[in-house]
Amino acid sequence: MSAAREIFVDTGLHAPLSAVAKKAGVGQGSLYRHFPDRVSLAVAVFDENIEELEALAERPESSLDDLLALIIEQALVSKALIDLITADIDDPRVAHLGTRVQDVVDTLVARDREAGLLAAHVTGADVMLAVSMLAGVLGWTPADRRPDTARRAWALFHSAFSGPSAAPTTPGAAATS
Repeated sequence: MSAAREIFVDTGLHAPLSAVAKKAGVGQGSLYRHFPDRVSLAVAVFDENIEELEALAERPESSLDDLLALIIEQALVSKALIDLITADIDDPRVAHLGTRVQDVVDTLVARDREAGLLAAHVTGADVMLAVSMLAGVLGWTPADRRPDTARRAWALFHSAFSGPSAAPTTPGAAATS
């Protein structure tokens, strides 16, 4: 699993599975016995990321800003996850991942709206689109520029999403796990 995560971060979701096997120090046959295809492997790898997002949403003090900070922290893996859940939306192995991410977003949208941090017109689907856009841009942004790019993108989203009493915050300003 850790070898696959590293390969997906370095090379992307469509990395050769032979590279994963080599990195893990196992034969391709062993890899395929546990994970018959790329989607099976990706679902197993990204399940851990979603568990981290779910744990964040369970904390009552968490907000969309905290979610963004975690997504920035997981930038490249998040891009591969977003690629998977948007490209293979009808694959039942993948659909549940998208549902779980959407549940996290919906929880935080409701919490931020109740706190007056989010305008009434903003939906979970809007935030998912923003997260997808951010994960995409961070995926091709050089690592040393990601924090600034993320701050600028989130400032744009904040401007569009903020409720009347919302004060702009900086991604990463809130504690993450």
